[in-house]
Amino acid sequence: MTQSTEGPRFRRYSSETRAAMLVEAGLACLARGGITAFTIDNICAEAAVSRGLINHHFGSKDGLLAACYATMYDRFTSAVAPGGAALRGEASGLVHLVEANFAPAVFNPDSLRIWLALWGEIANNPALRNVHRARYQDFLFQVARAVTETASSRGLTVNAHSVAVLFIALSDGLWLEQGIDPTMLSRDAARRACYHFLESFLGPLDPMNLANPPGGDPA
Repeated sequence: MTQSTEGPRFRRYSSETRAAMLVEAGLACLARGGITAFTIDNICAEAAVSRGLINHHFGSKDGLLAACYATMYDRFTSAVAPGGAALRGEASGLVHLVEANFAPAVFNPDSLRIWLALWGEIANNPALRNVHRARYQDFLFQVARAVTETASSRGLTVNAHSVAVLFIALSDGLWLEQGIDPTMLSRDAARRACYHFLESFLGPLDPMNLANPPGGDPA
């Protein structure tokens, strides 16, 4: 009898690794075909796992979809959040927020397709809606804190919460419009619109305009 030299057919992974693989498979399906491609068969084929693992790790396909949303939002906020610079009262935190929002690593065709699929499900999916609420509130707090610290360092008084709400809505809308048809709105035009909005409350932020002192006329 000839002994097979092939390795084991299936690899053993930890529970955490399997769950992460399913999330990545789900995101790949969303990027490739939107929500209609987010099926158990497609996801399991992408991850090379059995159908039962989705229920085992996430309870249901909706549970996996919520995990995909959480992963996308966490990746987004880790890339664009103002971070420590804003806590020191520096404008660099808000500059990073604007610049990272439209950086290719965050803004690309795959991420656009994934976000469109996820946003379209929020209204009808309670699990997804709960994840969105928690992540949005955390990001809103971070943006408002950056606005507050920048305003304070410049001796300005602003309603940081309202500015943060409006900024997120503006950047989301520009992000979507630029992604749908970049011939109508360039990446740089979207970026400059975000700076223009923030500068109307805080003075110059755009690195191209920082030659003007706070309170002066932006270029």
